[in-house]
Amino acid sequence: MKKLLLSAAILLGSLGAFAQGGLGYGLRAGVNIPKYSFENGSSESNTGFFVTGYLDAPISPNFSIQPGLSLQNKGGKYSATVNSATGELKQSIMSLDIPVNLVAKLPTGGSGNFFIGAGPYVGFALSGKNKFEASSNNSSAKSEWDVEFGSGSGKDLKRTDFGVNFLAGYQLTNGFQINAGYGLGLTNLAPNGGSQKNRVWSVGIGFGL
Repeated sequence: MKKLLLSAAILLGSLGAFAQGGLGYGLRAGVNIPKYSFENGSSESNTGFFVTGYLDAPISPNFSIQPGLSLQNKGGKYSATVNSATGELKQSIMSLDIPVNLVAKLPTGGSGNFFIGAGPYVGFALSGKNKFEASSNNSSAKSEWDVEFGSGSGKDLKRTDFGVNFLAGYQLTNGFQINAGYGLGLTNLAPNGGSQKNRVWSVGIGFGL
């Protein structure tokens, strides 16, 4: 964890030193709609949130590099019905991601600009929770337990993720913005064989200077 934060600090400082023009910054927050992708299908979508702080380092009038730190709520949901009994398992993962995006800004006169970008991210799972609910005609049951991170027998999920994220939105001249994004996980998170990867849609608002 300390190495992850130290690497992020070095990256942010280096980009600030090499940026042409004024170094900006911003904050984005909103709703995540995550799920898992498997070899032969996917889980159902869950609902979470994200909060991202970023620097805006111009490299030309219309292009910037935007490194950041992002708290991301990821996971997935599984449900099944057998005869009169139904069951649902929700897995919620809190991850600290470090994205580095190349962003193009497309001015629209004096009102603001569209922006579109993409870049890699590395994520580190901070915590996780499984919540299970089952019900039938005569009874119901609930339980929850922590996600076990690591590799090998008895573990639920690998802790470190790597992937590519995409973002787009519109920013007004006063700094207010609306945005949408997609996180394409490339790391196989399954600890005991098979394939399990993050897929995260997001929508939100933000402010940038």
